[in-house]
Amino acid sequence: MIDAVAYAIPAFVLLVIVEALSFRLKPHHEQRGYELKDAATSMTMGAGSQVVGFFWKFAVVVVYAGVYTLTPFELDPTNLWTWVLLFFADDLAYYWFHRCHHRIRLLWASHVVHHSSQYFNLTTALRQSWTPMGGMPFWLPLVLMGMPPWMIFLQQSINLTYQFFIHTERVRYLPGPLEFWFNTPSHHRVHHGSDEIYLDRNYGGILIIWDRIFGSFAAETAPVTYGLTQNIRTYNPLRVAFHEYAAIWRDVRASRTWRDRLGYLFGPPGWGKDLTGPDAQVTPEKNAKEPT
Repeated sequence: MIDAVAYAIPAFVLLVIVEALSFRLKPHHEQRGYELKDAATSMTMGAGSQVVGFFWKFAVVVVYAGVYTLTPFELDPTNLWTWVLLFFADDLAYYWFHRCHHRIRLLWASHVVHHSSQYFNLTTALRQSWTPMGGMPFWLPLVLMGMPPWMIFLQQSINLTYQFFIHTERVRYLPGPLEFWFNTPSHHRVHHGSDEIYLDRNYGGILIIWDRIFGSFAAETAPVTYGLTQNIRTYNPLRVAFHEYAAIWRDVRASRTWRDRLGYLFGPPGWGKDLTGPDAQVTPEKNAKEPT
């Protein structure tokens, strides 16, 4: 099974070095650049996610292979149109995976790791979850369609590899047609914004057209404030990985009704709190302090 992410790791490391040097040689007053502890935390989270993902993928392979043997459909991997269908089907699956991980708190507890940095650079792309277990159901429809699991895993890795390159402030905008169809650094800066106008926008993987179709698109119209609406102020990888699970447990334990318990688990982030927007994740007050 070919994993494009694993093969791309040397290029990731080289480009991180190049980007960091570019901020040293040509800083920009509106771009935050790099902070050593933050970048180290992001890369630690990335290394941990690769270890966890290696073992978790075995379980996913078993489930997908079992479902594949039961489906009456079988798409031909030697047919070009199978790959075209896979490209769009995988990207659509990623869109809904990503959107659900922002709108269901138990899933957000995993994905919040990726948004916990107050910087936006190539190391931010590496800040990944250590609890990837919520992703399995979203690609099952592709298996049921008759997609061989190895093709799905390959396309998933291609999608994630593409997304590494859009975590940068150094590229402002791409030519118009590319900005319309594809997820770009500008669109993804919006996604990482904690500003109210940017919350819960631009979920796309490779393509941005799903956001345009499903009404979750927002253009970059003002400088972006990165991070969470209430930042966690830590570089400790264990706290970064599990802080939201601890917060869920505190809320559930303090709840008096099953409605509240279920709301804190399966409602949107910020459920039961003083929300100010249709997709606000938590209370809008921002913490301006840097992590310690």
